[in-house]
Amino acid sequence: MSAVIQPHMGRAKTAPPREASGARLAVRRFLRNKLAVVGLAVVVFFFLFCFAGPLVYSTDQTHTMLQQVNLAPSGAHWLGTDAVGHDELGRLMYGGKVSLIVGVAAGVLATVIGTLWGAAAGYAGGWIDAVMMRIVDAGIAIPALFILLVVSAIATPGLTGLVVILGLVSWLVPSRLVRAETLTLKNRDYVLTLRATGGTHARAILRHILPNSVSTIIVAATFQVADAILLVAYVSYLGMGVRPPQTDWGGMLSAGLTAAYSGYWWLILPPGLAIILVVWAFNAIGDGLRDAFDVRGRG
Repeated sequence: MSAVIQPHMGRAKTAPPREASGARLAVRRFLRNKLAVVGLAVVVFFFLFCFAGPLVYSTDQTHTMLQQVNLAPSGAHWLGTDAVGHDELGRLMYGGKVSLIVGVAAGVLATVIGTLWGAAAGYAGGWIDAVMMRIVDAGIAIPALFILLVVSAIATPGLTGLVVILGLVSWLVPSRLVRAETLTLKNRDYVLTLRATGGTHARAILRHILPNSVSTIIVAATFQVADAILLVAYVSYLGMGVRPPQTDWGGMLSAGLTAAYSGYWWLILPPGLAIILVVWAFNAIGDGLRDAFDVRGRG
């Protein structure tokens, strides 16, 4: 008599829980960093304040209104008015929009240039790497603010020009970070296999090295945005920023400095606090992202 095989009537085994992806772990680690979360909230607030705020609180930031110059904060003008009658709260939104656009665009441009330069130098190695990195060292030795002042003294740039100039003087530090990452990644098995099978150098950089350097690139971009916003404020404070009637927070500080001696504190305190908060927030986000992507700290 043949044996009858009974089907297994036991409880079906459940599959083990899927291991959380690296991105999820990074998000969890970032959210555990309270300062980074506060920084993210501050950045979101200022973007809403500067871009959505004018839709709710509409003001005229083009024409002068001499009948209401240097008015103290009131129900009609929540942060008072400046020396030409512009509503200071509306001016803070308008100037913040310029500062954020220039800062983010310049930070992204600097990161893109630095990433491509550093990846190419680290991947090439040898004398090419040596020459490219000596150029970077020479550029770092020249203060970015000095270059900006010289260029701004020759010609006052518009928004696009300011973004390009800031990007061209700020890409040096990201290039060093990406180069260091590339020196490690180019000797990994998947890169060596690609090269052994006839893959091009461009493919190795674009398909393997850069995607695996994304954490370094994102962190560098965050710090670059903070530095760019600060540089814009420096240049505008010295009177060499965007052309009037455009302004930014640094230009507002410059315009309100003399009035502050007369007791018009509302012309200098709000833009100064805005610069400090936004720069701190981007740096806090950068610190949080760096810790989140640090595999050595994962438990």
